[in-house]
Amino acid sequence: MRLGLHVGYWGLGLSASEQLSLVLEAERLGYDSVWTAEAYGSDAATILAWLAQATTKIKLGSAIFQMPGRSAAMTAMTAATIDQLSGGRMLLGIGSSGPQVAEGWHGQRFARQLQRTREYVAVVRMALARERVEFHGETLQLPLPDGPGKALKLTIAPAQERMPIYVAAIGPRNTELTAEIADGWLPTLFSPEHVSEFRPLLDAGFARGGVGYDAFDIAPTVNVMISDDLDSARDAMRHFVALYVGGMGSRRQNFYNALVRRYGFEAAAEKVQDLYLEGRTDEAAAALPGELIDTVSLVGPADRVRERLGVYRDAGVGTLIVSPMAWSFEERLEQLRLVAELAA
Repeated sequence: MRLGLHVGYWGLGLSASEQLSLVLEAERLGYDSVWTAEAYGSDAATILAWLAQATTKIKLGSAIFQMPGRSAAMTAMTAATIDQLSGGRMLLGIGSSGPQVAEGWHGQRFARQLQRTREYVAVVRMALARERVEFHGETLQLPLPDGPGKALKLTIAPAQERMPIYVAAIGPRNTELTAEIADGWLPTLFSPEHVSEFRPLLDAGFARGGVGYDAFDIAPTVNVMISDDLDSARDAMRHFVALYVGGMGSRRQNFYNALVRRYGFEAAAEKVQDLYLEGRTDEAAAALPGELIDTVSLVGPADRVRERLGVYRDAGVGTLIVSPMAWSFEERLEQLRLVAELAA
């Protein structure tokens, strides 16, 4: 099981030089990859290009490039550029984001996400392969049929012959589609104890043309806090988990809330969402059961975390992307080193 470092959204809490120092230390410790995110602040592509010039071997992952924020062709252009700059280290993670960001920030309708994802990935692959892009789908038409557009091909080649494409997916149908069309899966709030519930979905996707388990990378992002004080370690996770379970979406459409319900925490999911949507975010965080936090995080004393790392490994996780939930540079650096030591 490879280790990845998730640096999250840029500019929240640490300086640029501190973030870079964390990445360089991860590279020194043998972390396989570093990943960065975007929502409606820092963009992921700029950060990856900046990291490319400062590093030599660690892979560079987008987790994620937002599909509503870029055309498929622009995603291919950006990924190919970073791949060239880094000497073939780009890992292309994409996702549909959520309806609030897609419609409120990017002005793109959040609809027909399965078909959009399928066609988007198809066009990205076509462009990265430097084929002349002509595509006639249900959500994408290239070139547009009623204007002067012409079918073009990418003028630069990625360094990698086949760049790995990862898809962020949570719902059952999205997970199945990911196994069919992608090289890797980026789940959030992933529970290794419940991996058996995902296996039929992955199997179905592989049966429709996916690469299969041997070539497919299950790469969850997992928040980590290693501490002898289990309660304080859990507390470090509370506001993040509450945001996703309670506030990342509407009452009618929150994929993360539905996910933890499938894990067996129906009552907690309902209570946390009610409190969060009422604006009582601290109470929502406090209402999270410790068992739920344990299910989706790496928390507690070193021996406990070492044992749980084995559970992720046994669940078939290929890349464990860790996000240290510490708020100072020194604490994050220590968490980074502890994870590398425990995973060895």
